Amino acid sequence: MMRQFFFWIILACSAVISATANAQQNAWIQIESQPSLREGQERARAYAGVFENVNGFAIGSGWYAVVLGPFTPAGANAHRKQLRRENLIPRDSFVVDGSSFRQQFWPVGADTLSQPPVVDPDATAAIQTPAPVVTPAPALVDETPRQARKSEKLLTRAEKKLLQTALQWEGFYTAKIDGSFGRGTRKSMADYQASMGYKPTGILTTKQRAELVQSYNAILAGIGLATVRNEAAGIEMNMPTAMVEFSKYEPPFVHYNSKNNSGVRVLLISQVGDQATLFGLYDIMQTLEIVPRQGERSRKKNSFVLTGKNDKIQSYTYAALKGGMVKGFTLIWPVGDEKRHDRVIKAMKSSFAPFGTTALDESQVDLGQDQSLDLVAGLEIRKPLISRSGFYVDAAGKVLTTSDAVQNCKTITLDNTYEAKVSFVDEALGIALLKPLQSLSPAGHANFRDTAPRLKSEIAVAGYSYQGALGSATMTFGMLSDIRGLQGETQLRRLSLLAQDGDVGGPVFDMSGRVLGMLLPKLQKNGQRLPDEVSFAISAQAMGKALAENGVTISASQTAGAMAAEDLTTIGADMTVLVSCWE
Repeated sequence: MMRQFFFWIILACSAVISATANAQQNAWIQIESQPSLREGQERARAYAGVFENVNGFAIGSGWYAVVLGPFTPAGANAHRKQLRRENLIPRDSFVVDGSSFRQQFWPVGADTLSQPPVVDPDATAAIQTPAPVVTPAPALVDETPRQARKSEKLLTRAEKKLLQTALQWEGFYTAKIDGSFGRGTRKSMADYQASMGYKPTGILTTKQRAELVQSYNAILAGIGLATVRNEAAGIEMNMPTAMVEFSKYEPPFVHYNSKNNSGVRVLLISQVGDQATLFGLYDIMQTLEIVPRQGERSRKKNSFVLTGKNDKIQSYTYAALKGGMVKGFTLIWPVGDEKRHDRVIKAMKSSFAPFGTTALDESQVDLGQDQSLDLVAGLEIRKPLISRSGFYVDAAGKVLTTSDAVQNCKTITLDNTYEAKVSFVDEALGIALLKPLQSLSPAGHANFRDTAPRLKSEIAVAGYSYQGALGSATMTFGMLSDIRGLQGETQLRRLSLLAQDGDVGGPVFDMSGRVLGMLLPKLQKNGQRLPDEVSFAISAQAMGKALAENGVTISASQTAGAMAAEDLTTIGADMTVLVSCWE
């Protein structure tokens, strides 16, 4: 009996000596210490969402250490340097041998103190190279539902919201992010557990919570989200620094262009101004390629938000007026990567912090000789597929234009502002009627001539000769050469004038201000191109008949006196509109 007693005493001592020896061989990276068990658990739980080998130990005097490990001493030092270099752990983290560790409180039920260290054969090389040291994590002992609910009670409200956000991210939770675990949250937890092959209890264990949060955070890998402070712009915010890099200043923008072919771009917006400046920027931004037409627009008294998306990019722009300065940012992101885009936008919005009393000053920047009407501060202006002219035919804002201008358009706009849809097309006449999507009250509309014009009389065409480069319609004067086409077509009028492609679709006036036709393209349907000084117009009578057949009532008159050229120019500007076709 006495012999058995001494045997068990010796065996127990051997186990203690073995565990102590393992502890002496181990090394740990101590990243934090907290003055209470609850705070220690909260911090360990937070780090467990990022690292797999998080452990927590009581270290005496009421303090609780959060550590990573175990490693060999060389591996711990290499790992610490790498993590500090990547700003993943506090700068004051240090390596310990674990001799001060007492009872383990994290992970729940684990015993990693007596485990042998994870040997990293490349530890020495890791000290000299930036490659991270990957170490397998100690297995977590999972919890019963009762234990899971008990550990869940220790979660802060912020941590509960994070879990709901992660569940929402994975597609299981659709309700409000409020940190309250009600029926909807429990169901989403059970659905998540079932999808992962766990028993669907509706209560996530510590291990499952860590996996969920780690998956949520893993999507940011390779983005390099870090704080960038630009003194010239007076803006500090988080940016995806692994995907963009500083390029140039072109007020009011600071350009951060794509890095490593990421396709991502960032603009900082910074300029002195007032509400008019803010509203002007709101309008200008919508003309740029980086703000696709399809997307939500929101303008308030002192701020605005622009979103846009096409088949290539999606963008988000925010700007606000405060203290006599307009500051904001734009993120341009490739389509097809929405999850990372949404996370980066969230981080950028929450971290956006204007500072100081300075903004970009255009006078201090050499704009050089590369300026172009197609660029605004180095950004390309969005261009339509085609722009032609049209004119209002009634007081409701219906527009008649050439059918060539509205083929294969995803969007049609009037004066780059109002969207319109095709009401009808008459391919035989080469005309199309557009109806604006919102009510318009044009300054003027066409008064059609219902009799044949006099041969060799003076005529004029109102049109956007340069396809919108000028702010209003241009008037081009010429002569009526014939009241028929070259083949005797009675619905055509032959004109002698030097018209541009942008004039096509514009109204042709007699000198009394009545519309006698609409200018047609020079390229004929048979493939022939007319001489520069020869053009054709579809007659007012042919247009009037087509409009009447489609339920449009027009104004018409037979006679009127001649008017001054400047008055005719005013009439033309009031009724002529720029018609643009967009992808």
